[in-house]
Amino acid sequence: MMFALLHSPLVGPATWTALAPVLQARGHAVSVPDLTAAMREDGPYYPALAALAAAACGPGSILVAHSGAGALVPSVAALAPVKAVIFVDALLPHPGQSWFDGVPTELATRLRGLVKGGKLPPWHAWWPKGAMERLLPDRAQGAAFIAEQSELPLAYFDEAAPEVPLATPIAYLKLSDAYAVDADTAAAEQGWPVERLDLNHLSVLTEPGIVGDAMERLAGAIA
Repeated sequence: MMFALLHSPLVGPATWTALAPVLQARGHAVSVPDLTAAMREDGPYYPALAALAAAACGPGSILVAHSGAGALVPSVAALAPVKAVIFVDALLPHPGQSWFDGVPTELATRLRGLVKGGKLPPWHAWWPKGAMERLLPDRAQGAAFIAEQSELPLAYFDEAAPEVPLATPIAYLKLSDAYAVDADTAAAEQGWPVERLDLNHLSVLTEPGIVGDAMERLAGAIA
């Protein structure tokens, strides 16, 4: 199989540094596009992010989207010959709506209060002290993940996702309780195959073997 692994626009490709070699060792082709350059430019952001991602998707790729990358999937699939899609603890597509439209009002208000000069702090700085250390206890791994993060343009969070249809086989892999509603929606409303693991949002880094097993099962079911 060929996997194209998309990281959230809020972080960087180090998201996949543990899982990519696991998949490669199992005989799969893997690409990990770096989307960070698009977030350093002026918008619109969705077309720029989708173009970077699509360029790394070979024919027949299985597109794997983690976290905020879920919102990019329809735009990427419209540009690339994607065979199937797996959402991994990811936002579901929200065409016509912004990132802020899909989060609790309390979170949106708190984040807007952190804006300086049209920028939000890096993603890791949004959370309480010690949160990253608990999710990523390996210090070197955590440092590499954080090093790729930078201030984020407020305009990205206010930009409406393009209204692009998505017509490809899809599955959902839940890792954390924060994405339980998305997994339930995927199963109940969309009828997609769903697997639920009792891990955490960054288990793509800390438990790559377990996550890779689930991805292979889902890929086999839909592709």
